[in-house]
Amino acid sequence: MKSMKSGKILLIDIETAPNLGYTWQKWETDIIAFKSYWYMLSFAYKWLGKEKTHVVSLPQFKTFKTDKTNDRELCKKLWELFDQAEVIIAHNGNSFDIKKSNARFIVHGLNPPSPYKKIDTKLEAKKYFRFDSNKLDDLGHYLGLGRKMQTGGFGLWLGCMSGDTKAWTKMEKYNKQDVVLLEKVYLKLRGWMSTHPNMNLLNSTLTACPNCGSDDIHRKGFAFTRTSKRQKFQCKSCGSWSQGQLMTHDGVVLR
Repeated sequence: MKSMKSGKILLIDIETAPNLGYTWQKWETDIIAFKSYWYMLSFAYKWLGKEKTHVVSLPQFKTFKTDKTNDRELCKKLWELFDQAEVIIAHNGNSFDIKKSNARFIVHGLNPPSPYKKIDTKLEAKKYFRFDSNKLDDLGHYLGLGRKMQTGGFGLWLGCMSGDTKAWTKMEKYNKQDVVLLEKVYLKLRGWMSTHPNMNLLNSTLTACPNCGSDDIHRKGFAFTRTSKRQKFQCKSCGSWSQGQLMTHDGVVLR
């Protein structure tokens, strides 16, 4: 079997600071006024098919010494990755990671990155299965893939915002583990994704598995409608099913 290609598929997870505001009471109350708005703390990423998982955080930039809330350079680095990617994978990414990232991009005057496809593993889990919980940690545990790292609570975020070195070290490890687990969950679910971006288009191939790019696919019967017939294929690497071109009743492929 030939090695699988992965195109430019980016796995990401972001961490943000909270909003800071005033309230009259603690329980189920509205915010009277905001004192400061959220900003990006860090992000972790990995290119599918590559070994290393990277983490980029605010203390890595010179601006952190004078302004611990300045995430401009951090967001520019994230924008560059978005701009390179053909597919972006994140857990709850459609509602959180990608939209939050876009919000910071436009704040910093960045134009939209090059168009890309999105895979939200939380939505994919909800689409095909009835798990008791679709949180990343619960999926990882239930599927035997691992767990998220324990943070110890909101104190970790407070420590990072105050510039505590130990807190930042732990935050980076936490952020990185989220992407490590994300990749495992994605690979476990990939064969079930009937709307997965077509890897043949990304890799300029014709007959590989459309979900994972493997050429280890086997013919397994036919798919019929009232007016057509197609060869069915199953990938031995990820388990996904695909179909060939239209055929006549005697097996001749229609061009």
